[in-house]
Amino acid sequence: MIYKIYQVDAFNYQNFKGNPACVLQLNKWFDDEHLLKIAQQNEVSETAFFIKEESIIHLRWFTPELEMDLCGHGTLAVAYVIKEILGYDLNSLMFSTISGDLKVSSNSIYYQLDLPLRPPKKALLPKEIGLSLNIMPHEVFKSRDYLLIYNSEQEIKDIQVDSTFLDKINLGCGGVVVTAKGISSDFVSRYFTPNSSILEDPVTGSAHCSLVPFWSSRLRKNNLEAFQLSERGGRLLCQNSNNRVFVSGQAKLFSVKNYNF
Repeated sequence: MIYKIYQVDAFNYQNFKGNPACVLQLNKWFDDEHLLKIAQQNEVSETAFFIKEESIIHLRWFTPELEMDLCGHGTLAVAYVIKEILGYDLNSLMFSTISGDLKVSSNSIYYQLDLPLRPPKKALLPKEIGLSLNIMPHEVFKSRDYLLIYNSEQEIKDIQVDSTFLDKINLGCGGVVVTAKGISSDFVSRYFTPNSSILEDPVTGSAHCSLVPFWSSRLRKNNLEAFQLSERGGRLLCQNSNNRVFVSGQAKLFSVKNYNF
């Protein structure tokens, strides 16, 4: 059977910016090993698979290494494909996922993701993470991901990570976020994943489930503009509200390919 795979650049409005995700609509689930092989073949940080059943859309995300518990840019990419490419005239979509029901609303410019709140708590820095960094953080927090707090945006830009040490720690679906108060945005961040074929994730929507409550409390504001300082870069408009995190961004189609699985 012929399937279309859409590659979408999420959390930006230009190609070669934001975070690329592949999107594939299925009629029924393949086995997990088959899904993982497709993700490996796509060679992007995330492949999102979905099955649409009336008003509910079942959604799963795979990296080239494992199935993720939550992926913001993959969800945004699926919403973009459903509305802009497949032509469903819907202003809101409901996704059924391993992390619960996720709602995505859209207007003519932005897609807004309604994500779970994951407030980070004070933590100790694991030795493996410390050895992997050229600049030490001044605070450490943890939820799913480790949040390392720095003094300036410039420090975030200057951070280098040695995967030789980082890959010695197993964080499951989690990663390492480095973050600081921004200059032209409220806060900036970068995201690194141990034991991954893609060490630095370009834009990480799910990390903002913890970044937003942290910076909302630290800056005493609920509406925040965030920028992820990867090479590709991504802009996210965020809101901390009613024990949920709302993250808005843009997307653009990069390519469409036909595959016979």
